Amino acid sequence: MTPSRPRSSYRRRRAVVIGAGLTGMLAAAALAEVADEVDVIERDTLPVGPRPRQGLPQAHHAHLLWSGGARAIEALLPRITDHWLAAGARRIPLPTGLVSMSAAGWLPRWPEMQYVIACSRDLLDWVVRSRVLTHPVITVYERAELLGLTGTARRVCGVRFRARDGTEATLDADLVVDASGRGSRAPRWLAALGVPAVREETVDSGLAYASRFFRGPEGSERFPIVNVQSDPRRPVPGRTATIVPIEGARWLVTLSGTRGGQPTGSAGAFADFARLLVRHPVVGDLIPRAEPLTDVKISHSTVNRRRFYEKLATPEGFLVLGDAVATYNPLYGHGMSVAAQSALALRDTLRTHGLDAHGLARRVQKATARPVGTAWDLAAGQDMLYPGAIGKQSHMGAKLLRSYVDRLMLTATGRPRVTRALFDVVTLPKPPTCLLHPDTVLAVLRGPGRAPVAQPPLTSLEWRVGSGSETVEHTGTHGG
Repeated sequence: MTPSRPRSSYRRRRAVVIGAGLTGMLAAAALAEVADEVDVIERDTLPVGPRPRQGLPQAHHAHLLWSGGARAIEALLPRITDHWLAAGARRIPLPTGLVSMSAAGWLPRWPEMQYVIACSRDLLDWVVRSRVLTHPVITVYERAELLGLTGTARRVCGVRFRARDGTEATLDADLVVDASGRGSRAPRWLAALGVPAVREETVDSGLAYASRFFRGPEGSERFPIVNVQSDPRRPVPGRTATIVPIEGARWLVTLSGTRGGQPTGSAGAFADFARLLVRHPVVGDLIPRAEPLTDVKISHSTVNRRRFYEKLATPEGFLVLGDAVATYNPLYGHGMSVAAQSALALRDTLRTHGLDAHGLARRVQKATARPVGTAWDLAAGQDMLYPGAIGKQSHMGAKLLRSYVDRLMLTATGRPRVTRALFDVVTLPKPPTCLLHPDTVLAVLRGPGRAPVAQPPLTSLEWRVGSGSETVEHTGTHGG
């Protein structure tokens, strides 16, 4: 419910959002509940329909919206899941619709515990953008360049920007939200106001991504997600292969490799990488029956980077969300979900305190640190294990916890209670502390209790659709 405003003190309230990507659209939706005007400054031209956006080159690679993020967006935009599904996205139950080889082995396909929304990033963003931009108080300034913030080190009062016609303009605002993504210039804007530098940490495993769109084999419309993960405990580069079935009966296949084991942009080497260099060749065995639709796209923008804005004395009236706060190795798929949960934290704080409340931005920044921290611990802690990783080494307590998590991952291959706890954390509805619940700890100490699954848990029909046979004879030497 929007806080009431006494008529005698009424004035028009404006918020400015920098960036019209997913984070910016969700922030605008949250702000539209309490602001009379929400102005979005966007440097690119927004595409009409589910088409690529210039400022989002990583859209070529696999994106998953975990249930924790989907529920947050649903809370901001009721029935948005129905709109995604109507546009062609899939709601895939987890782990039922997942064939995944973790570092500890194949996960059983238990009945639904969580879920994921699977589609192209272009479609996901377009459905959200189409919904948000119907709100009458939201205006987007396209092809506009943000020049800086107005105000002081104590209070941000608005923004300066250059419009598409080259003229410069100023917008006053009660709140400015930076949702400009990994290329955010917020540290520079704040420095110009006399604000100290924000503390930053990075963890770089040297990961590279190679992705390609395929037309799935006939009958593969309900195919599961197929994923072979690396084992960071092995002293070799970590290589992965993933098939994500998306709209239009397509497969988005993404390969990855850490420093010393990256994939290339060669179309001829694509299937060989998935078949010979990953721990299990199932992805390489499945894609030959699929029809390539695009060339191979490569990305090296995979560094984990976190800026601790919640610990910085940022000015009143200024807030940073999404990739502008933290970026994660895309392998873990947490960026969109964290952004959604952060926008929901903004909405909830606005409902409680109002747009012009003292300390609003700091309250939201601290609230968003919780989902940001969870995703950071999962991604950065894992990436530091790979050979040649660059970053801050874990302390002893973290190393002990990692040993427990290794045991938990093994137990998840055989005990559904532990599998559920694992997915509750990975998909972000619950914090990592739930893995230390006494019942979970006891199950982890007991171990998996069953023999590991030796082969990918695909059904006979799925094998037949994907490979043309009931089973596949695997050959070759496989990497890490």
